[in-house]
Amino acid sequence: MIIHPLDNTQRIQYSLIIFWVLTMISLPIMKWTFGGEIIPTAVTFALMVQFCAVFFIMRTHLGWMRTLSILSLVAVSTWCAEYIGSSTGFPFGEYDYTDVLQPQIGHVPLLIPLAWFMMLPSAWAVAQLIAGRGHILNYVIISALAITAWDLFLDPQMVQWGFWIWDKPSGYFDIPWSNYAGWLLTGAAVTLLVRPYRFDLPTRPLLIVYGAVWFLQSIGLAVFWNQPAPALVGSISMGALLILSIRS
Repeated sequence: MIIHPLDNTQRIQYSLIIFWVLTMISLPIMKWTFGGEIIPTAVTFALMVQFCAVFFIMRTHLGWMRTLSILSLVAVSTWCAEYIGSSTGFPFGEYDYTDVLQPQIGHVPLLIPLAWFMMLPSAWAVAQLIAGRGHILNYVIISALAITAWDLFLDPQMVQWGFWIWDKPSGYFDIPWSNYAGWLLTGAAVTLLVRPYRFDLPTRPLLIVYGAVWFLQSIGLAVFWNQPAPALVGSISMGALLILSIRS
């Protein structure tokens, strides 16, 4: 087997992924060292590193204008979804953001739309590998499932950290089932808005990001954050999609 050396662009994108992984690994260490009050700052930094890695991957493959267009569509549409959701209860259920994550617009942390962008391209890569770009309905459904599977980890952890609160905790480890219906709807709607199936996405680095999130969340919630049950469910859900995409 011939192993081709990485070019400079590939070195940068994989270096950013490695740096992001290291920042995620450092979260429990930082909590032990500085206490729980460091978590919002540390999470913000880790999120921004992952955002930069995904943006660089997309920019390298699709160019500046197309990547900035995708970022704008994702950021504006998901901010609107979160603003409507936290204001009206639709489509996620009744919840409120706390003041922990700053800055905010309309009581929605600006990090939230960036978090959607840092994971949606990986969900699209999963859909591209499993469904192909020519089967749009399947592509949209798998994209929505792939992004929602991540929230099976995310929501219990973020609520535990006090980033947002549910008015009536219930359902999935005190997260209302309506939240996941909202994630499926939002993931599908944003995918239809962006139409990423028009592009041949860089599936390898994006799938590495998806796989790294699966691994880090599975281990992190189970071992360091004392949430083994969400860790198991999220691991199975994201892991099944990851396996299907690798085998496709």
